[in-house]
Amino acid sequence: MAKRIQFSRHGGPEVLEYADYQPAAPGPHEVRVHNQAIGLNFIDTYFRSGLYAPPSLPSSLGTEGAGFVDAIGSEVKGFQVGDRVAYATGPLGGYSELHVLPAEKLVKLPEAISFEQAAAVMLKGLTVQYLLRQTAELKSGDTILFHAAAGGVGSFACQWAKALGVKLIGTVSSAKKADYAKQQGAWATIDYSHEDVAQRVLELTDGKKCPVVYDGVGKDTWETSLDCVAPRGLLVSFGNASGAVTGVNLGILSQKGSLYVTRPTLASYADTPERLQKMADELFGMIAKGKLEVEIGQRYPLSDAATAQTLLSDRKTTGSTILLP
Repeated sequence: MAKRIQFSRHGGPEVLEYADYQPAAPGPHEVRVHNQAIGLNFIDTYFRSGLYAPPSLPSSLGTEGAGFVDAIGSEVKGFQVGDRVAYATGPLGGYSELHVLPAEKLVKLPEAISFEQAAAVMLKGLTVQYLLRQTAELKSGDTILFHAAAGGVGSFACQWAKALGVKLIGTVSSAKKADYAKQQGAWATIDYSHEDVAQRVLELTDGKKCPVVYDGVGKDTWETSLDCVAPRGLLVSFGNASGAVTGVNLGILSQKGSLYVTRPTLASYADTPERLQKMADELFGMIAKGKLEVEIGQRYPLSDAATAQTLLSDRKTTGSTILLP
């Protein structure tokens, strides 16, 4: 038997249970990973609340972690028991001591990257990789807007943008988080608790607005984000931290200046083992070169996942949060 976090009905953090379960043996093309550290992410709360539907109930949570290969299926090539590995693209079940997943979802973890670093960086770091390196063709000197710049994804975006020579304007909720975002590499910050985001973007860009706006917040910032995009620019809506964006009138894109909108996901960019490994290699390379620092702001025992999710949803965390089996 092993331990995992599971839920039998949708709802708030109170539906999460720390329970015994029988880990499955890996199928022919699967690997079982003995988790050493587990990543905590907003998407986990979407499955718990019912915004996203898990395959069945009861269900576990989590798509990100790092550990040792514990067992392999008969047809698995490229991995062996004892290998250091990490994963970030599912399936659900990462909130557990032992997790079985397809071998194609794994990447090999260099010795230079710790398990805790990998669990803290894989999903967020790969997300930033596709956002800044693939979704838009950013170039040195560009000015972009990135919401929630002091959060897990945002802090990595600040660092990566600085390394690219891109001027990142980050929205934050407090003076403390503004200082943190600037320490991470933000060119400027906007405290939305008392500043008008769209007006400040106009001031910071000499009225030009931003060619690309990155919005992982969703419903609460959708209208503001549209007001910050330059004519013929791109709004990248990549998350639903405040709720899903619904009832979109495409006509508003023409009214705001012939704008483009995309709703990307990591799974669509890391859709083959080769692409996934290539993205991970670039991410690990950024860490090895010292251009990306992995800050773990919070560590919780796996049994305290409900507390960790509550603080994440209340935006009371800084940097990355990990769970430890």
